[in-house]
Order: sequence, then C-alpha cells, then structure tokens
Amino acid sequence: MKELAAGIAAGLAALAASYGNGHVISKTIEGMTRQPEIASKLQGTMYIGVGLIEAVPILAIAISFLILFA
Repeated sequence: MKELAAGIAAGLAALAASYGNGHVISKTIEGMTRQPEIASKLQGTMYIGVGLIEAVPILAIAISFLILFA
C-alpha cells in the first residue's frame, strides 16, 4: 500500500507541475506577443515562476521517499 501511495503522490505532482508550467509559459508567450518591449521582464518572471512550480514535484518525491522508507 505504501508503494501505491508514493506512486500516486509522485505522479499527481508531476502532472500538476507540467500543467502549471504549460500555463505559465503560454501566458508569458501571450504577453510577449502583446507587448514585445517588455519581453525580457516577462521572461525573467517566467523563469522564477517555473522554478517555483518545479519545486512542487521535488518536494513530492521527497515525501514519497519518506512514505516508502519511514
């Protein structure tokens, strides 16, 4: 049962992160097409947002390992 819980936690975190990254990147591209003069600001903000979103699956993997090995 622990293996199933760990797999579900890791899988859902990866799915949510991929959806979040896609949404952030698509909105950034949309903003760049509307206002090309602030593309560098948008791109910098996008990198910060993607980095924060990527922290979620990393934490989920850590929690999955805790579920498995604790």
